Amino acid sequence: MATAPRREHLAPPGEQSSRGTVVWTDRFLDYTWTPEHPMKPARLKFTMALAESLGLLDGVELLAPAAADRADLLRIHTADYIDAVEHATPPAGSPQAPPYGLGSPDNPVFPGMHQAASVIVGGTLAAAREIAEGRTRRAVSIGGGMHHAMADSAAGFCVYNDAAVAISWLLDHGFDRIAYLDVDVHHGDGVQGAFYADPRVLTVSLHQHPATLWPNTGWPEETGMGAAEGTAINLPLLPGTRDAQWLRGFHAVVPGAVAAFRPQIVVSQCGVDTHREDPLADLELTVDGQRAAFRAMRDLADEYAEGRWLAVGGGGYGLFRVVPRAWTHLLATALDRTVAPETAIPQDWIDQVQAEAPQVDPPRTMGDGGDIAYRPWDGPGGTGETGDAREDRAQRAIDTAVLATRRASFGLLGLDPEDPRD
Repeated sequence: MATAPRREHLAPPGEQSSRGTVVWTDRFLDYTWTPEHPMKPARLKFTMALAESLGLLDGVELLAPAAADRADLLRIHTADYIDAVEHATPPAGSPQAPPYGLGSPDNPVFPGMHQAASVIVGGTLAAAREIAEGRTRRAVSIGGGMHHAMADSAAGFCVYNDAAVAISWLLDHGFDRIAYLDVDVHHGDGVQGAFYADPRVLTVSLHQHPATLWPNTGWPEETGMGAAEGTAINLPLLPGTRDAQWLRGFHAVVPGAVAAFRPQIVVSQCGVDTHREDPLADLELTVDGQRAAFRAMRDLADEYAEGRWLAVGGGGYGLFRVVPRAWTHLLATALDRTVAPETAIPQDWIDQVQAEAPQVDPPRTMGDGGDIAYRPWDGPGGTGETGDAREDRAQRAIDTAVLATRRASFGLLGLDPEDPRD
């Protein structure tokens, strides 16, 4: 794993390149399931409205993507599956396991599904091209992050796997060391599966423990196969994990793995269903903790990948109170335009939320008052107990998870699993 990456064939960032690019089109809002489905385009709409209301996008020219074409979808998906998506019709009844996963409760067929999903992929590809061609260092497309879609089936609200398609495109356009970091509450199974035997792609996923949450994958022992053994890293977290433990786990695993892999670009899936209010999962992060995670991934890209950072959205079902704030912080992080957590939310945005969802109590500030201080992992048994029973239990739980992950994968990267310096 110590082979130096080839960089000479990559487009240099250049002094004139944009510091950050935001990919956006209202066509992202066409990715609309059934009225009762938890993934609703309101989360995207109100993210952009909040960013604009705060002045975050002032002077930023939004990049409107085209839909991905069939050739790019074929990078990851089978021809039969693409045909099935293009011609899908709602099945009779409510089948649990319909062909290609299309028509299940998670993935109901909706009008224009192929085109809407292709635009999502096109957004992530546009972000990849901006970075690869040297026009920007960082690019973010909050419409992306459909990390569960498999080669021949829809899964987990995901039709086409935009992140996997973009990584495949990058591998064909000058990159041979790509780090994919996934902080969604659900395991990044589709992206891991696409590159499980490809040593050019490091996939790292932090997610709720697979014994407690779908898709029930992402165990520490899943480390890659063949020449790629060691390039899949999974840190499963118990329900109830809070900011301090999550950040302790992240910093105990991710920076060491990224440093060893030495990527040319970092691709981040930034799902925010880790939040304590999310209705579909059981972690307890705050918006403050999620903001800290975004900044940490950006900093890793700055340190190890010459600033090249492609960020996409993902899960997140707190449509008004959580996702807009969290992904506004993601946009700010990519644009180097800091929005402090204590920043007051503009009244015009609050009024928009109350007009569309009068039952919702809108947040008033850009943070939750979360405490993001954490004690760095200092090796097996290194951290003494505090005397707070709940805190100590949580600390032991995260340290057990960290050690299992490091022991499963770090040796394969040439690192010492027991040494906190690695």
